Amino acid sequence: MRIDLVTALPDIVKGPLETSIPGRAQVKGLLDLRIHDLRTYATDKHRKVDDYPFGGGAGMVLKPEPIFACIEELKESGEAIDEIVFLTPDGELFTQAAANELSMKKRLVLLAGHYKGVDQRVRDTLITREYSIGDYVLSGGELPAMVLVDAIARLLPGVLGDSSSALTDSFQDGLLDAPVYTRPADFRAMLVPEVLTSGDHRRIDEWRDEERIRKTRQRRPDLLAGEEREQSD
Repeated sequence: MRIDLVTALPDIVKGPLETSIPGRAQVKGLLDLRIHDLRTYATDKHRKVDDYPFGGGAGMVLKPEPIFACIEELKESGEAIDEIVFLTPDGELFTQAAANELSMKKRLVLLAGHYKGVDQRVRDTLITREYSIGDYVLSGGELPAMVLVDAIARLLPGVLGDSSSALTDSFQDGLLDAPVYTRPADFRAMLVPEVLTSGDHRRIDEWRDEERIRKTRQRRPDLLAGEEREQSD
């Protein structure tokens, strides 16, 4: 997979994306991640990529010219782009299902917004998907872009050492994950649940299923609401 990340602040994303799972995916040749500095595409001597909003108001807005120039250049290089994703607080909530879907694409472009946002003409003309990582506002789209890259990279076949690991993560089937334990079984008189050391895999699976439902009902009842409604119909 190839991901082109377009940002006005490339230094924020370079280091983190060279480590851990995204870094491993690149070393293995499973992820081709390219970071593009939006200021490279600015045309004035100060490399200005933002300006004041028409109509007044606080904040600055990313200008359309450098964004169009960058993405049009990307469209002309390499294979076809499947999705151009804009990271924004008013986008669709990014979920595990969305990560699964995007991980099946061949090439993505991620546009990290900054300041007050981007000129609406960019969103109307270039962007195919818009995602938010939660109901809060960050200084820019760089952190959300890194979240998307990490969530997608770990799903690429061959990236994780255990190929089944990503398939058993929280949210893959709409439930949170069960508690996990490791050695020692007795730590300061706190014992691992007996079922996990029993060797009875049927009981272990049943316990994990029960714990996942219990935790989800306790912490994220909204995830169960749709399923419970269907069962009651």
